[in-house]
Parts: sequence; structure tokens; C-alpha cells
Amino acid sequence: MEENIVSLDAHIILEEPLKSLVLDEPSIGMCFDSVEDVKVFIDNMQFQRDLVFTHEVQRLTKTRTSDTLSWKDFKWYISAFNDIHCHDLSPRKSRLFRGNRKINLQGKRALDINDEAGVRINKSFRSLVCASRGYENMEFVEQDIRNYLKYQRRALSKGDDGKSLLTHFSRMRELNKNFFYEIDMDDDNCIRNVFWANARSRAVYEYFGYVISFDTTYLTNKYDTPFAPFIGVNHHGQSILLGCGLLSSEDTSSFVWLFETFLRCMYNKAPQGIVTDQCKAMRNAIKLVFLITRHRLCLWHIMKKIPEKLQGYATYKYIKEDLKELIYESQSIDECVFKWETFISKFGLGDID
Repeated sequence: MEENIVSLDAHIILEEPLKSLVLDEPSIGMCFDSVEDVKVFIDNMQFQRDLVFTHEVQRLTKTRTSDTLSWKDFKWYISAFNDIHCHDLSPRKSRLFRGNRKINLQGKRALDINDEAGVRINKSFRSLVCASRGYENMEFVEQDIRNYLKYQRRALSKGDDGKSLLTHFSRMRELNKNFFYEIDMDDDNCIRNVFWANARSRAVYEYFGYVISFDTTYLTNKYDTPFAPFIGVNHHGQSILLGCGLLSSEDTSSFVWLFETFLRCMYNKAPQGIVTDQCKAMRNAIKLVFLITRHRLCLWHIMKKIPEKLQGYATYKYIKEDLKELIYESQSIDECVFKWETFISKFGLGDID
């Protein structure tokens, strides 16, 4: 019977490494009861020798020339070992390898509070970076935060809520065949993202869908999932609802799914313009989906940041007055550009981001 071989490629990690142990050097023929014991051994070697191991255990059907284990008599044996690296080692950065990254209890608590308050993930990460006094002291990356909050948020499909939602949408479709909905499921068959639009919204989009507004600042539902409405303006200057979405997270992939679904709902007719806040993930998704659409930032969000950015200046009162006059009184692009350049020069704001 052919031996089963396990390949050990770097980054083998242990949740609770026993750093105080003094371990023997790895050698051919060394025996272990399980693959997990091998992981523990190599992880402890990492701290003892200041070595950085990559990790990934793959089952193979034939022996490889690098670090391998063989299965014999219900034991795992080291059949080959090579500790020569083809790259420079950087033990200080080993904390950022996937298996080593972890969010401590204090960090999780801060993330939960920020998430409940509707603070964006990127801003929560920056606050933790400041609290840690620099990126070099962080034990995790921004993606770890996104993954943590993804599983912390209540899944919409728990209990009977997901089933009730699907039943409601099905009934709406029966009442009007032009009712549109689409549900995005994850690998665990849980609802991840949702979009829907009624027949009236699809009809008015034909006439008033030239410029739309998209916002995700609403977190009033009990699942703490961003509510994302598509808003238009009719010929009376009134806001009209063009569609609604519920998102599991505010990342590029979620926005891409939502925008592509919106396009299918609206017969692949993209808006000529879309107004959003300054979310980078949203901006990236718009570039990928709305290829001919002009993207503009929401003026309300811009004006909201004026005190945060400029209040420290002694001339803040005059800066605010001139900026409002520039924004609201300019009658043309050329006039706005001229006033802007004059404004920057007048108050010496050329170095402000």
C-alpha cells in the first residue's frame, strides 16, 4: 500500500505556542502522533530559533523533495527536511502571516462598538493603528477586521427571517411580474446581499434615471447590515426610490454585485451620473460596473467634513464663508475653478489633503 504524504510548506501556526519549551532540531525519522502535533512542534521552533515558516498542509500522492511527512504504523514520520530559505528571513514581520494574525479582546470590543455606531471599517482600523502607535505594532490587517465583523453580524438567514423574506418576495412577484429581486448566498447557504425593486421604480427609472444617488449610511435594521437605497429625482424635484439593497459588508465585491444586479433590473441601462460619499470600495465598484457613468461626490458629505479639516485655522470663520460662496454661487465650471484657485491661495491651503 502506497504511503500517504503530507507536504508542509511554510507558515505553520499555533494558537497557544509553548515558547518556554526547548525543542530538538527537526530530523528525519522524528515521530508524531498527528499532523497537529507537527504543527505545534514547528510553531514552537519558530519562536525558539527566530525562524519564519510558511504554512499550508497539503495531502499528496507522491513524495516531494521539500519538507515531507510519511504515514506508517499509525504514526507520522519526518521523511525529509530542508530549512534553507530562498529569501531573506524577517522574524519581526512573521506576526502578519495569516496564521499568526489575531485581534485581541480589547480590539474586538472597540470594533463591535464602532460597528454598532455605523463607523466604517477602514476608519475603525485607522483608530486601532493610532491606538497601537503605528502599523509596525499591529498584529492584524484590515481584512482581518472585515472577516471578524462579517461573522459577528447576525446572519439574515438565521431563524425564519430569511425564509420569510423569500416568501414575501415570491408573493410580490406573483402580484406583479415586473417586481424584481435577487439574493446573493454565501458558501454556507446564508443570505449575504439582497436587492429588490418594484414595478413602479423600474418604470420611473426610464424617465428619471439619468442621475442617481446612492448611500449606505443607514444602519437602522436589527441585523446591522447597511441599507443601500438608489434614489432619483423626478420632474417636480421630488426624491423617488429606484431600488433597495441590504449588504453584508461595504467592500468592493459587495458593491460590484449590487451594481451589476441594479443594472440587470434596469434593463442594462446605466445612469449618466451617480452621486455617492467618499467610500473607496464604492468608487472602485463604480469604475468596474458603470463604465460610462460620471461619478461625483455628495456635497452634503463634503460640507460635513469642513469643520473636521479646517476648524483648527484661526481664519476658519472666513474660510467657511468663502467656501460656501464658492460652492453655491458659482455659475460655471470656469468660474468655480477660478474661485477655487483664489480661495486656496488666499488662505494658504495648498498643503491640505
